[in-house]
Amino acid sequence: MSPETGDDAAVVVLPGGQAIVQTVDFFTPIVDDPFDWGRIAAANAFSDVYAMGGRPLLAMNLVAWPVEELPLDLLSRVLEGGATVATQAGVTIVGGHSIHDPEPKYGMAVTGLVDPDRIVRNSTMRPGDRLVLTKPLGLGIVSTALKAGKASVEQVRAAVDVMTTLNAAAAEAMVEVGVSAATDVTGFGLLGHLHIALEGSGAAARIDAAAVPFLAGALELGRRGFVPSGTVANRAFVAPHVGWGDLADADQLALADAQTSGGLLISVPEDRAAALADALERRGAPSADVGSVEGGPAGRITIEGRIRG
Repeated sequence: MSPETGDDAAVVVLPGGQAIVQTVDFFTPIVDDPFDWGRIAAANAFSDVYAMGGRPLLAMNLVAWPVEELPLDLLSRVLEGGATVATQAGVTIVGGHSIHDPEPKYGMAVTGLVDPDRIVRNSTMRPGDRLVLTKPLGLGIVSTALKAGKASVEQVRAAVDVMTTLNAAAAEAMVEVGVSAATDVTGFGLLGHLHIALEGSGAAARIDAAAVPFLAGALELGRRGFVPSGTVANRAFVAPHVGWGDLADADQLALADAQTSGGLLISVPEDRAAALADALERRGAPSADVGSVEGGPAGRITIEGRIRG
């Protein structure tokens, strides 16, 4: 895989034809519960493998911990959370590495397998494709509101449920149907990851703002100013390439919101879009058709309509 196109993971084809997928991810706490943090970090680390159409197989824990400031019992809960999601994904944790650090961090290095004839890349979107999103946005906004003590228990629970949901079902569905391209929506947000994919694909896209799903209450929190710095940076990154229409600043930021363990953004030929929706529904994976790929300047995104809510 080429780093120039910002693919989600590295793929190496081994002698004999089997291919392995390799990725790594870790971050600081984004929720208060250490067990949930571990679950989120594991699901997030596995996501890059799923985005390539692969299946995670092995993982190694990566830990930075202030051993003199925070009890090791908390770290145990983080690792338990990661192990729980690994078991759910059928992943074996084979070890790891830890260091002392004033700021706690946790994540995983992940190795997976992928059929070399069915690798899904981010740089092969084609004009005429539909764009399908498998998780709602607003995770960064809710996480920021949580840190300020302004997110409700229900909003936090909903965000944790989304972040700990594996993208395995979505990956299986897209491989079954045969899609053009995909990427997972994480730190660069929906628009940032879409822009990168479009640049690599030499294509443009049109997003229907009204079709983009958001976590309940996230838009209101964003409009009240609970916006992470990463989201602000994302909007600045994509702004030269986006036609915003008449969207207000807060709604622009919502579409650029930095996600953790977000869904897959799948580019599917129009004549396979119904089959993909059916394959996702059969697996219990939510989805929303949020726009289309079109000809135009590489990386250009046009926003139509207004966000609902």
